[in-house]
Amino acid sequence: MTSSGKDRLLYVRIVGVAARRAPARRPGGKESAAAITELAEVAGGRADLLAKCAGLALGYGECQPETAHYQRMAELCIAAGADQTLIQRWIDVGRQRAATVAAIPYTGLPPDE
Repeated sequence: MTSSGKDRLLYVRIVGVAARRAPARRPGGKESAAAITELAEVAGGRADLLAKCAGLALGYGECQPETAHYQRMAELCIAAGADQTLIQRWIDVGRQRAATVAAIPYTGLPPDE
């Protein structure tokens, strides 16, 4: 597998852990510490991928109904060691992706065949 393929798989794992560990309510101290530890272990020192996850969550999620969930995902990534110098770049990308999705008109469900 190529390096970029491995990076993509690792990024997806990071997103999965962040999404699963970002509950609907703010976690307590022990629960939060466990989530941060798991995320840091999965990331394996890849502060760049943690930053990508945090930035995309913030940028894409700011206009979504689940904004608080995306915010908690980003908070976990930052606490787990995201490179904070890279986050703004990914916030901008997330905003662009959200705008692209919002521009696609909803045409309803396809007709029954």
